[in-house]
Amino acid sequence: MKKVLYIKANPKPSNLSRTFTISDKFIQTYKENNPNDEIITLDLYNEQINFLTSEDIESVFGAKNETSKKHHLLKYAYQFAEADKYIISAPMWNLSIPAILKAYIDYICVTGITFKYTANGPVGLCQNKKAVHITTTGGDYSNESGSKFEMGNRYLTTIFNFLGITDFNTIKAEKLDIIGEDVEAIINEAISQAQDVAKKF
Repeated sequence: MKKVLYIKANPKPSNLSRTFTISDKFIQTYKENNPNDEIITLDLYNEQINFLTSEDIESVFGAKNETSKKHHLLKYAYQFAEADKYIISAPMWNLSIPAILKAYIDYICVTGITFKYTANGPVGLCQNKKAVHITTTGGDYSNESGSKFEMGNRYLTTIFNFLGITDFNTIKAEKLDIIGEDVEAIINEAISQAQDVAKKF
């Protein structure tokens, strides 16, 4: 049995979020194909993720033991490290990811839990795991002129690689706010892709 962490980063409810419309279909298909796996849904807005304080930073660099597993912040890093697969559902906001997702990344990037420092530099401790980022954008950021402005998926790919997760895929529904585009068709195509990926994830 695998443990799957479904990370949601959008204040909108599922019925109003185009991103969640796609990712929820991914989860549905995944469950159908992996009925024995445990799926943990982590809605970051419900978790009330905040920015790190000076006390939090001390905990991040402090001792890691049985007591630290119950720490209000470090519990997220332990939860992340214990998972086998990750689904990140987050729209593009201002060319990047929602701030709450970046705050969550700061929660889980903890030395001694998800990565460590060695004589040869940092090494990720989340090896042999896989992740998929499901996202939506208003514009077109896949073409040559637009891709240089895309910093959200690029960042997530890099930070997950840093943690040792190199099997990282992306499902995108783009151009959703461009006048004249068939938004429904774009979303349906992304759903179809999500369902295909979920069957093999």
